[in-house]
Amino acid sequence: MTTPFAEVRRVVFAHAHPDDETLATGALIQHLTGAGVTVAVLTATRGERGDVVPGPLSHLVGTPELDVHREAELTTALRTLGAEGPFFLGEPPARASGLPPRRYVDSGMRWVTPTVAGPGEDAGPDAFTSASVPEASADLAAFLAAWDADLVVSYQADGGYGHPDHVHAHHVAVAAAALAGVRFAEVISIPRDGSPPDSDGVTWYDLTDRLDALLPALRAHASQFTVNGRDVIHCGGQREPVQLRTGVRSV
Repeated sequence: MTTPFAEVRRVVFAHAHPDDETLATGALIQHLTGAGVTVAVLTATRGERGDVVPGPLSHLVGTPELDVHREAELTTALRTLGAEGPFFLGEPPARASGLPPRRYVDSGMRWVTPTVAGPGEDAGPDAFTSASVPEASADLAAFLAAWDADLVVSYQADGGYGHPDHVHAHHVAVAAAALAGVRFAEVISIPRDGSPPDSDGVTWYDLTDRLDALLPALRAHASQFTVNGRDVIHCGGQREPVQLRTGVRSV
C-alpha cells in the first residue's frame, strides 16, 4: 500500500485552533520535517472561545489579549515542530483573490458526553462554522496554490471527537483539495473512550520515541493544558495521552 506521504515534498496541515497542530499531529509533523518534507500549518481560528488553565493567565479569558497570547504560543510550537507559520485562514495568502481579509472566529462547543463534543448554542455570524464551505474552501485552495502544496492534511469526518470547528475543517479541506487539484489525507484519531480506531486503509505511524522532542511544543501551549508525564491535562481537567501513534488515510 502506498503511504499518504509517498513522493510528497510540501504539505499543508489545516487545523481549527492553536494547539490542535501539536496535540493531534505534532509528532507526525516533526517526523515529516525531520525527513526533509516542508510543512506549513494553516489555522482557521485563534481559539477565541477557549478556556485557560487556572493560574496567572486566567484573566485572559474572553479578552483580545488571549488571541494575541495564543498566536504567540502557536508560533513557538511551530518553531519546535520545524513547520512554517502561523498562517490564518481568511488572511492572505489564505484568502481568495479579490476578497478583503476575513477573520474566522472559534465557534465554541459543548460536551455531549465526557469524550464527545458537539455544537454550542451561541456561534455568531463570524464563527468558522457559520462560513459557507465554498467561501472557506476557496480561501484554503488559494493557500494551497500559493504554497505549491502536494498534499493537504486535516481531520476525519467526525473531527476526531466532534468539535464543530474540526468537523467543518474536514469538509472545507476536502472541498479545497478538489478546487486546487491537490490530494487530501485525513488524520485518524484514537477514540477518547478507549474503543478501537478505524483502521481501514490507514497507515499508522508509531512515533513513541519522539516524546522528548515533542515536549517543548506541547509546553508552548501553556494556556490550554499542562503536560504530566505522557499525558496532557486540559484546562477543563480532561486527561488524555500524548498522541504519539498517528493514523493517516488518503481519501
